[in-house]
Amino acid sequence: MMNFKKSPAPVKSIEPEEARSYINGRTEGTYTLLDVRQPGENQLTRIPGSKLIPLPELADRINELDPEKPVITY
Repeated sequence: MMNFKKSPAPVKSIEPEEARSYINGRTEGTYTLLDVRQPGENQLTRIPGSKLIPLPELADRINELDPEKPVITY
């Protein structure tokens, strides 16, 4: 399992409105919008431009994320 304490950047919780404001104030591609829900949930509703990596797979697929970009996870 991934050790979040060794994360290169602090992990911060934000409210949905803060996330929306952050996204609206930046160019797509300068951040990663990460969906950690299951594929069935993602098929029902998804945010355009998001990347799906279900939470149980995240430790094995973490290298798919650009460490230089901020990540907003939902």
